[in-house]
Amino acid sequence: MNTDTPNISPRRNFIKSIGSITVGLAALPAFANAQTSTPSRKADAKYMGDFAAPKIEKVKVAIIGVGARGSGHASHLATIDGVDFVGVCDLVEARAKRSANNVTKKGHTPKVYFGEEEAWKKMLSETKPDAVFIATPWDHHAPMCVAAMKAGAHAFSEVPIAYTLKELWEIVDTSEATGRHCMMMENVNYGREELVYLNMVRQGVLGDLLHGEAAYLHPLCSQMENGDSTGSWRTFQYANRNGNLYPTHGLGPVAQYMSLGRTEDTFGRIVSFSSPAKGRHLYAQKSTKLSNPAFKDLDFNGGDLSTSIIKTALGRTIMVQWDETTPRPYSRHNYIAGVKGAMAGFPNRMSIEGLTKGHDQGWAENEEWEAIAAKYEHPLFKRMGELSKKMGGHGGMDFLMLFRIIECLREGQPLDQNVYEGCFWSAVGPLSEKSVAEEGTPQVFPDFTRGNWKTTKPLGIIS
Repeated sequence: MNTDTPNISPRRNFIKSIGSITVGLAALPAFANAQTSTPSRKADAKYMGDFAAPKIEKVKVAIIGVGARGSGHASHLATIDGVDFVGVCDLVEARAKRSANNVTKKGHTPKVYFGEEEAWKKMLSETKPDAVFIATPWDHHAPMCVAAMKAGAHAFSEVPIAYTLKELWEIVDTSEATGRHCMMMENVNYGREELVYLNMVRQGVLGDLLHGEAAYLHPLCSQMENGDSTGSWRTFQYANRNGNLYPTHGLGPVAQYMSLGRTEDTFGRIVSFSSPAKGRHLYAQKSTKLSNPAFKDLDFNGGDLSTSIIKTALGRTIMVQWDETTPRPYSRHNYIAGVKGAMAGFPNRMSIEGLTKGHDQGWAENEEWEAIAAKYEHPLFKRMGELSKKMGGHGGMDFLMLFRIIECLREGQPLDQNVYEGCFWSAVGPLSEKSVAEEGTPQVFPDFTRGNWKTTKPLGIIS
């Protein structure tokens, strides 16, 4: 037997093996703390893995935060059938009124809230929305999600959904206690290439999956020069935290290819390392356009590049990289490998036994890739892809995501991303910080499903 060959247990033996894996991890001190920190599900709480809320014929929508990101969401939501836009809130009066005016032009009459730190709470109380969309700085996501659910609304948050384990557990507990959805809006899962790869994986084109690679490589130092937009608050995150802070754009699709947290497999442990922190300090010193002079004096503690390796319960591996500093081309990697071949993004390419030319002949790219992709086009993209591209938002993925959210609420379907997935994907942030601080010590993912992932259906190929 070749001991270098990955040993993937048959499905019938997998569930039985999970217990022994957990026992083995718990024997290590660093793992024991994570295992014992899992709280019990509260009495009368409902598991939300395959949860479908009652149908809502007309979805009353409110939004908190209409800066660069939220204003786009508001504009898209206002065009979707079945939406009644009831509230727009932003701390800045001009932004709130501009977005509300845009929504009004599309046939809605939203109430406008601004100027006070807790104006959004007043909006929740007065407009009583069915769904609240949250596009605010990261530290507001969790408290706003929790408050929205307690007010009776389904909550939809920008990424990450939270960045402490305590907040992630609070989101899970509140969703289960209130019976309200809380979805992290990972738009990349609705990209055309990601949907094609999901369809191919579900049809068994790659066979058993072995490894994935996910990333967010996007040079964004220039945000320090962008006034009161993202860089005004995100820069302090880079300065004060050291880890894999923004993992979900790359990880979300790969995790759904592998059905992590859904029947087949789940997140196991993570190790993380950071590079030295050099680039942001250098950029701040050279720039003459900083929107905040304090950026010049910041001590940037977060490494320019973070690399994490996730090991799943089934033994698969995922590399997750994050780099918003170094000046290189944008990439999310989007790589998934199985026993029959591999598929990747940036650029799109694949090499698959029986489907592409021989592996020693190079990747199938360009026209060859496109011909195969057309054969495996996702039914949702066939139905809505052209309209989504026309509506826009990162090539149409934003609109398609919002359309599906409203469609699921109106038809009483489970969401494409459940609350646990958003928490697993976001947990990479705090777990990586702890691993980096402990010189790469492995950290165990909390099981936000409390074992119920074993019976949660994988995301199907919805039409």
